[in-house]
Amino acid sequence: MTQDATPAGQDCIFCAIVAGQAEASVVHEDDTVVAFMDLAPVTRGHLLVVPRTHAVGLEDLDRATGAHVWSVGHDLTRALRRSTLRCEGINVLVCDGEVAFQTVFHLHLHVIPRYAGDGWTLVPDTAERERALLDGDARAVRDALASRG
Repeated sequence: MTQDATPAGQDCIFCAIVAGQAEASVVHEDDTVVAFMDLAPVTRGHLLVVPRTHAVGLEDLDRATGAHVWSVGHDLTRALRRSTLRCEGINVLVCDGEVAFQTVFHLHLHVIPRYAGDGWTLVPDTAERERALLDGDARAVRDALASRG
């Protein structure tokens, strides 16, 4: 588990929802995940897809569960587009770690319907990076991929 790990069942609201011990407006559940409406939505229809197994971040999630979280999220994007909520776009987002804006330390996929003029923005302060620096970053990631067990 990562540094910010919350043991399953110990004050984890998502573990409580998965266990049926806390309220949620559930839209989908199966043996692997539960998907429900975000209590503090960015926009109307904002959904969360949460694995039943407690995992703080992506590093703690097994590959099969991660693929299923994404698959259910994909199905939910289709459902949102076909629903009477009439969204015009969708953001799919994982916040992994406190510096990445994660506030509940049980991995979850945000599926956020977007509407013209909804007021929510992602405006990064970006600058083009030199090729040599990009190549060095790519090498670091390749090395990490090669060393995984």
